[in-house]
Amino acid sequence: MNSMIPVKEFAERRRKLMERMAPDSIAIIPAAPERVRNRDVLHPFRQDSDFHYLSGFGEPEAVLALIPGREHGESVLFCKERDPQKELWDGFLVGPEGAIERYGLDDAFPIADIDDILPGMIEGRSRVYYPLGKDDHFDARVMDWVKMIRSKVRSGAHPPGEFVALEHLLHDLRLYKSANEIKIMAKAGQISAEAHCRAMKRARKGGFEYNLEAELIHTFMEHGARSTAYPSIVGGGANGCILHYIENSAPLKDGDLVLIDAGCEYQCYASDITRTFPVSGKFSNEQRALYEVVLAAQYRAIEAVSPENHWNRPHEAALEVLTQGLIDLGLLSGTLEDAIANEAYKPFFMHRTGHWLGLDVHDVGDYKVGDAWRQLEPGMALTVEPGLYIAPDNTDVDEKWRGIGIRIEDDVVVTKDGCRVLTEAVPKTIAEIEALMAD
Repeated sequence: MNSMIPVKEFAERRRKLMERMAPDSIAIIPAAPERVRNRDVLHPFRQDSDFHYLSGFGEPEAVLALIPGREHGESVLFCKERDPQKELWDGFLVGPEGAIERYGLDDAFPIADIDDILPGMIEGRSRVYYPLGKDDHFDARVMDWVKMIRSKVRSGAHPPGEFVALEHLLHDLRLYKSANEIKIMAKAGQISAEAHCRAMKRARKGGFEYNLEAELIHTFMEHGARSTAYPSIVGGGANGCILHYIENSAPLKDGDLVLIDAGCEYQCYASDITRTFPVSGKFSNEQRALYEVVLAAQYRAIEAVSPENHWNRPHEAALEVLTQGLIDLGLLSGTLEDAIANEAYKPFFMHRTGHWLGLDVHDVGDYKVGDAWRQLEPGMALTVEPGLYIAPDNTDVDEKWRGIGIRIEDDVVVTKDGCRVLTEAVPKTIAEIEALMAD
């Protein structure tokens, strides 16, 4: 198990989850299935985030059961058995014995025996926690196990009476990152920062958007990050105004900006960085003016990431700066208060200023508790990503502004007295970007 997170931390996560479970309950968590890409070619396997969080176990065809108070061990894994013939083709399998030895699980059984063993573990438990509705196939399997127990009621069997979505308990745990998780996320941020720097330097050679994407992937792989955290966005010119642009096939044109939103996944943890810079290495006057507004908004939003504030405060802070900037540049008219109240900024800034970050790029966790924005607390990780996008067909503004899309994004962890930016190694001031690209 090659992980920066020790086995005992996974065990502690399982313990914390079981502490929150109702008495006489069981939690059942399936591994991610393998998925077909085309015909007999599979997508590279990536473990389900919840399953990984609780076990660190990286194989498909596995199920984790957490059974508080079970005499023979509370953490039970069902997984594939060792098979020398299969391993000759597909590589090493951990096997049940290896799962106990390597991953600190209390008990383990072959996955082939799950239908014979797991119903007996469910029987007598009043409540079953599992990811309801996430996978129709797994829903059907859980119901089959329950039907098996119900068929033995006359013999004294006690089927569970309640089924509860596991996510509410588990995702609240995942929201708070440990010191080890933050180390991994910082490493992912460091790798991604280097990749963005290399892409900036490469841009001056021209070519196509995918040439910059190649720099990103090369740098990720070179440092042991074997996957992107999400499809990379490399949008030159007006393509930077398409929020989820992933074609990455257009030529890079002198005089245009390039918006790159890309991050690697390292040991299952995501990074997420956006930088916008000129193909030529020099910002035009209009690009410079809009860029300075977005950068000021991002600085103000990062300042607002603090335990003193709730989740929405960084967004409010960015919105104030962006809207005032649009007014100052003549792209909006009227007062700041009216422009915000009427959402006059919406044609230019149509998304939120961030999202939770962790094992998933849009990580789990509630943004509101009841009807109130959630208070920020140490260990929470989020992105801060204001932007301005002047659509190429927006005839309400002067032609000189059209087709400029700018976003600046960093990964931030809340600390006890403010926040820590994990991705600051990639330049974002105009002077820094132009200096890097001139080098």
